[in-house]
Amino acid sequence: MSTENSVEQFGADSFSDAFYPLYKTLFDEEGDFTASIEKKLAQARMPQTAEMYLSQALAIGVVAGLLLWLVGTLGVFMVFELFVEGTPILLGLPLTGETLALVNAVKVPALILVGGVVFGAVGFGAGFGALLGVPYMKAGERKRNINVLLSDATSFMYALSVGGLNQLEILEAIAQADDTYGEVSMEFKAIIRETQYFDTDYRTAIQNQSERTPSDELSQFLTDMLSIVNSGGNMTQFLEDQKNKQMRTSKQEQETILETLELFGEMFMTLSLFPLLLLIILVIMSMMGQSQTQLLYVTVYGLIPLIGGAFLVMISTVVQDEVGDGYLREENGRTRDDEGLFSLGLVERYTGEYSVFDRVKSREGTYETMQMLRRPHIFFRDHPLTVLFITLPATLVFVAFAVLGGWAPLSVEAMKDAPVRGTFFWLYLPLYVNCVPLAFFHEWNVRHRNSIMGKLSENLRKLSSANDTGMTLLESIKSVSETSTGRLADELDTMHAKVNYGTSLKDALYEFNNKYHVPRLARTVKLIAKAQEASSQITAVLSTAAQASENQDDIARDRKSRTRMQVVIIVMTFLTLLAVMAILKVRFLGEIAGLAESTAGGGGSSAAASGAPGGLGGGGLAENVDVPLLDMLFFHAVTFQAIVSGIVAGYIRDVSILAGVKFLVVLPTFALLVFLFI
Repeated sequence: MSTENSVEQFGADSFSDAFYPLYKTLFDEEGDFTASIEKKLAQARMPQTAEMYLSQALAIGVVAGLLLWLVGTLGVFMVFELFVEGTPILLGLPLTGETLALVNAVKVPALILVGGVVFGAVGFGAGFGALLGVPYMKAGERKRNINVLLSDATSFMYALSVGGLNQLEILEAIAQADDTYGEVSMEFKAIIRETQYFDTDYRTAIQNQSERTPSDELSQFLTDMLSIVNSGGNMTQFLEDQKNKQMRTSKQEQETILETLELFGEMFMTLSLFPLLLLIILVIMSMMGQSQTQLLYVTVYGLIPLIGGAFLVMISTVVQDEVGDGYLREENGRTRDDEGLFSLGLVERYTGEYSVFDRVKSREGTYETMQMLRRPHIFFRDHPLTVLFITLPATLVFVAFAVLGGWAPLSVEAMKDAPVRGTFFWLYLPLYVNCVPLAFFHEWNVRHRNSIMGKLSENLRKLSSANDTGMTLLESIKSVSETSTGRLADELDTMHAKVNYGTSLKDALYEFNNKYHVPRLARTVKLIAKAQEASSQITAVLSTAAQASENQDDIARDRKSRTRMQVVIIVMTFLTLLAVMAILKVRFLGEIAGLAESTAGGGGSSAAASGAPGGLGGGGLAENVDVPLLDMLFFHAVTFQAIVSGIVAGYIRDVSILAGVKFLVVLPTFALLVFLFI
């Protein structure tokens, strides 16, 4: 731990110590509430005791309460001083004489006191509750990650059991695979550490971890495993049953998630129309002489983005994204190719020891730079976000030229006079300059990495069949590379060549995986690499890997099919909204503008001729509507709705914000083209 972190920890501990007596007064150390916090801290892997954590929460709550008490007291006092004249009447009780005088004398101080107490209570509740919710949130996130990976982790354990490893070796193997199985490995690592450092037998350690884990599924798995261990049952058969059970559970959970997404899609379709209806109502109110300019701005620039952000948050709490970065690491934490944007590979491990390695590093840096300059498209494909280092400065240059040339308006009035042109230079131009290259390279990157997955299950079956004939794993790899086509076959051939030139098979497998770093591929490669260390005859292991891959293929196909419908619904909802807005602009705003012009030309006589009381005839209605403002707001409304719909559609489709960039380019283009020609 660094010195800065040590000082911060010391300060937090001192803060907690100061409020420990308050904790002793308010909470029972043996109570259920304290026990539940202790359990959640353990599940969240937060190294604090419940006593100190609750003391710290009390400290933050008290400080926040005092601050808000002070703010509330001063605020209520200022309200009475500045905005309230005399003594306010609250309940209107029939009081007279000295009683009324006493009530009036203490009424304002009492209200100020009550206001401060209310604000203080809110502050204390917010501070105390916020810190108290942290372990619950972290435990919930760990539970989610464990449940996502438990099916593959069970397949991994079963494959190792089939490969001949005993119970302890299986536990150690899954504990060391944290680069692939994440939080599942951390749970088993806790079991191993408890047996190594606390002199606990592994049966007791399994029992303890089954009680501490945040995942009910993993808790049940560990409990069932413990019963097999205690009874001396067949561990391989148990793991096979659990593997099949977890695969079924994964499909059921996926079905539940997709049904929830369908509900969210229908909700988004409905709520997306709410800003449109509100705009129409506000325009009608403006026509009746009630100015609603501020509400119009809030609807367009606040409500539409708020709805999109709320839906993104809702969806992120439901969908299960890929866990892990897809890289496989050695036991010392390094990857085989030292992944990283500015990494120069193996030579970085040895620089500083001998001058020759420093020279090699310098030459390697020059070589990598020249390779990037010769093939920049490959570099941007592998690192899509780096294209923003070019497009963002270019955007600033283009916008600066637009401002200097007078094309980009610098005021709201100028924007109202030319909303399409102004919005194009301030919004659409930066959108196209940044998002078009980013979308292209991101999609290329995804397709390049996923191209290896298309025939993975099929080739794993081939490897299993070849290995079953008596071939070694390396010979099986060569055989499959010769009888298959596609990028995976080429990579298998490269892997075979690397091993022939002296690279170990495990290193070749890791280098192959880290080239594409797909989390699902990493779990398969980890399984094969671990199994081949014990034997080159791993037919059952390869069959298990193929079965797990086929299960993931089924889930991916189902998800792709079902989410496609959600994306279609979102896009069609936007196009419907765009059509309605276009009709309103042409038929409604156009008629209003024409009516206003005719009224102005007739010297205002049309309003009187209409016979409407109060001057609310056709001319009066037209005069109350700011047509250029509504023209700008209608265009901005459909533009923001296009951006929101694109991001939501991409996130539903691939659980990635970057996946929505392509929609972010296409949907606003529809809005731009429609408003250009109407």
